[in-house]
Amino acid sequence: MMSVYIVRGKNRVAGTLAVHGAKNAVLPILAAATICGDCVIHNCPDLTDVAVAMDILGHLGCDARREGSTIITTASSGGDWRIPDGLMKAMRSSVVFLGGMIARHGEGEISLPGGCELGSRPVDLHLFALERLGAQVEEGEGKLRCKAPNGLHGAKIEFPFPSVGATENAIIAAVTARGDTQITGGAREPEIADLITFLQGCGAKIHLTIDGVIHIQGVERLHGCEHTVIADRIAAGTYLCAAAITGGEVLLTGLTPGHVLTALAYLSNAGCVVRTSLNSIWLKAPDRLKELGIIRTQPYPGFPTDMQAVMMATAMGADGTSVFVENIFDSRFRHVEELRKLGADISTQGKTAVVSGVECLHGADLCCTDLRGGAAVVLGAMAAEGASTVRELSHIDRGYERFAENLTQLGVDIKEE
Repeated sequence: MMSVYIVRGKNRVAGTLAVHGAKNAVLPILAAATICGDCVIHNCPDLTDVAVAMDILGHLGCDARREGSTIITTASSGGDWRIPDGLMKAMRSSVVFLGGMIARHGEGEISLPGGCELGSRPVDLHLFALERLGAQVEEGEGKLRCKAPNGLHGAKIEFPFPSVGATENAIIAAVTARGDTQITGGAREPEIADLITFLQGCGAKIHLTIDGVIHIQGVERLHGCEHTVIADRIAAGTYLCAAAITGGEVLLTGLTPGHVLTALAYLSNAGCVVRTSLNSIWLKAPDRLKELGIIRTQPYPGFPTDMQAVMMATAMGADGTSVFVENIFDSRFRHVEELRKLGADISTQGKTAVVSGVECLHGADLCCTDLRGGAAVVLGAMAAEGASTVRELSHIDRGYERFAENLTQLGVDIKEE
């Protein structure tokens, strides 16, 4: 039998919470571990996506085991150069293993990626970067096979769009390639910087300029290192929105406030009082928020697409009208129909959603549409009168560690049954 959340709304969030490690940082770090020595990686969240990544790592020939929030990887010889269909379908971002597979085995084969269905998420930029580095790409029967019989070599890679995954794949593939690589137009998310820090700890020669150009001098081999993963900025933003939507107060610890500046700016403009220190954020929300204005999703340091759904839920009960323009993914408004079940006034056209704040929301039978959409419907249920049931929790388990437990710690009436 599948689990559900039972959420009884109208309880204010109050308390302190340590933010878990970033899912979107640990996954590429594990992918990079395929070409590194023995590593000890701290602050790894216990998520289904991370478990799948560990399974992939083992399949490729590197043992990975968990001890609490630490993952220990052990380098070994051998392993497969193909990721089984089941593992690919379990996690869309498993394509980030491709660069390491080619560097390790001289070839790699994957099926079309799975994970959240957020419309068209092509791997074209991944393949573009790997081809520039000397990989030969063959496509057919739902498979991608890349070969580098003569090894990978350095190259100039100019991305037309700052794809996070493609940038990560290019970095991982280039660090042991022959010669020098220069990457321009790549993504600049904090998770990219964390991957670079990890690889530098393993002996990679990477220099990141102030204007975002990545210079890589290939080395013959990498050793292991000990590394601590950065905090999850999307989880942090979600808990900040949980306080905002309930008129509550929260202190988040163990994170870098600079990673969530855009979300903090919108919440401040909506009436929240925010104070930050070196590694914490305190937020106190008013009884009722003001409108959030116009929010456009953009590559970092712009407003993150992964925060769009939870911020939209936050706008449901605010005064006035808020507008959301989704510029990164299509099909990322699937949570809207679930929020409407709570009584939200949301209209959509193309990549734009208009949210008119309502006085009262009511409980409903809800379904998680994807990872961030699932968090959004839970937040909406927290602000509604009465009880709500939330189904399809497997989406939430992909990206939020002990979500219901953490919300309970903050005073939310939520139970998993």
